[in-house]
Amino acid sequence: MVLTEKIDKLKKEIRKVIIGKELEVELMAISLLFNGHILLESVPGTGKTMLAKSFAKSIGGEFSRIQFTPDVLPSDVTGIQFFNPKTQEFELRPGPILANIVLADEINRATPRTQSSLLEVMEERQVTIDGETVRLPEPFMVIATQNPVESQQGTFPLPVAQMDRFFLKIKVGYPDFEDEKKVLQLHRGTRIQNNINQVFPLSEIEQLKIAVNEIFISNETEDYLITLVRKTREHNYIELGVSPRGTLALMKAAQGKALLNGRKYVTPDDVKAVAPYVLGHRIFLSIEGALTKTAETIIAEILNSIPVPVEVGLNG
Repeated sequence: MVLTEKIDKLKKEIRKVIIGKELEVELMAISLLFNGHILLESVPGTGKTMLAKSFAKSIGGEFSRIQFTPDVLPSDVTGIQFFNPKTQEFELRPGPILANIVLADEINRATPRTQSSLLEVMEERQVTIDGETVRLPEPFMVIATQNPVESQQGTFPLPVAQMDRFFLKIKVGYPDFEDEKKVLQLHRGTRIQNNINQVFPLSEIEQLKIAVNEIFISNETEDYLITLVRKTREHNYIELGVSPRGTLALMKAAQGKALLNGRKYVTPDDVKAVAPYVLGHRIFLSIEGALTKTAETIIAEILNSIPVPVEVGLNG
C-alpha cells in the first residue's frame, strides 16, 4: 500500500472520533517520519487531546500521557531511582516519558522547571535519571498540547530553547459549519467508535524513514529554502529569527510533503506548504512587531516576497 493510501486510511480511522482534521493528520504523519515533536495549540474544547490520542492509537507501540499541572515535578516525567528495602539496592523506576508516543497534555501549565525536563529527551532521545542515562525507544515522538497563553491564567510560556525543539506547531482552529454539524451527528444517538485500528506498524515506520531521507532536493529549491530562513533573521519586526535547527526542520518537512504527494523530489511548493508550521513558532517578534503583526502574518509576507524558482533542476 502506497503512503497516500495509508494516509487516507489514517484519516478514516481518526474520523471515527474527530471530524475535519485532515490537514492536521497529514502534518502529524510528516512529523512521525522524522521523530519530530508536535505542538498543538488552540482554545479548550477543539479536540487537541482527542486528536493526539487517536493519532497515537493508529501508530502502535507504547503510548503514555502526562497531564501537566503546576504541581507536576521533573521526576514525575522522567522517573526516579528508589531504594528497595528488600534488595537493599537502588532501582530505576522510569517515568511516563519512556514510550513511543508521549502526549504532553497542557504542557504550558507546568512550571518552567518541569518544562525543562523535556529538553534532553526531545533533542537527544535519551533521559538522565539521577546520573543514569537511558535511551528512549524508536520511534519516539512528543505530542504536546497547549492553550494560548494570552487567554489562560496559570500558564507558563515555553522557553525559546524548547519551542525550537518542536518540529511543527499546528493551530487547531474551530470547525467550519458543515464539520461542526457532523460533530453533532457523530455524538447524537449513537455510541462513538473508539476502536481505532493500527495503520502504521513500527517496522513500516522505519522503512518510511529511510525512503523520506532519500527524497531529492535541487540546488534551486535548496537556495529558495535558505533564502526564506535568512529573511527571518533580517526582518525589522523579528528580534530572533529561525535557527539552523529550523532550517533543517524545514528541509525535512518539505521532503515529507513530497513523499506524501508521491514524488521523489522536493518542489518550492512543498517548502511553501509546510513553512508556516515549521517557522511560525521559531521566530520571536520585537515589541514594535508584536503590536502590529503576528508571527503567521510575517511568515506569509516573507513567503510572498521571495521569487519562487520556476525551473527546478533534478540533477542538483
